[in-house]
Amino acid sequence: MIRNIAVFCSSANGFSPVYRSAAEQLGCALADRNIGLIYGGANVGLMQAVADASLAANGRVVGVIPEVLVDLEVAHHGVTELHITSTMHTRKALIGEKADAFIVLPGGFGTFEELFEVLAWHTLKLHTKPILLLNINGFYDKLFAFLDHCVAEGMLKQKNRELILVADTVEEAFVKLNFHPAIHNSHSKELS
Repeated sequence: MIRNIAVFCSSANGFSPVYRSAAEQLGCALADRNIGLIYGGANVGLMQAVADASLAANGRVVGVIPEVLVDLEVAHHGVTELHITSTMHTRKALIGEKADAFIVLPGGFGTFEELFEVLAWHTLKLHTKPILLLNINGFYDKLFAFLDHCVAEGMLKQKNRELILVADTVEEAFVKLNFHPAIHNSHSKELS
């Protein structure tokens, strides 16, 4: 059973309104399913969109933000809980600890770094939680082609390439997560 999902996404909105719309749909869907949202704690971009949508639908939202970003006044002080960490590393560790699964929306360097870190943790058997990319508007298509290139060049094992679940819509994302074997064999985490 999935109690909490970590969402990695951009602090920007992007040029197409489909990205913000997908973030809002995801926030509502989490609340509708009584799944807590754990995210980077910011009040800007897609991060704000997913959090505000979940809150508006009476969802539980936990933000985890490092002090340096609080000082830049981007912290979302309207969330259910806001954890302020000393570093980016402790932020990511806390998010990873609290999450039962990870969903990745479009983003930039920070989002990519979070994605690849949880993938690396999975390949090192530090967790078995599902990792899903919400491929809105084909945003990640070129990344998938690059990962396939990495497999073809012998730099990435096919079994590790297959760790990434992919969905084009929010509804498809929840279908894929519900059928993931780790969900049926894991202990859920309570928000604290």
